[in-house]
Amino acid sequence: MSRICEVTGKKTWVGNNRSHSMRATKRKFVPNLFYKNIKDPETGLVYRIRVSAAGIRTLRKKGIM
Repeated sequence: MSRICEVTGKKTWVGNNRSHSMRATKRKFVPNLFYKNIKDPETGLVYRIRVSAAGIRTLRKKGIM
């Protein structure tokens, strides 16, 4: 399964580790993802979605719909 937030669309980035001598080795920047159960207020169904920490804050601020 890919590491993508279903709310914000954040996904894994690729960059470099830099040592003291500025030598570059590849690394990954992964989003801070969680599984959350979200209840749809209209139908009453519960959905399990994969959301980043920023996506959870967005859902709390703006709501589900």
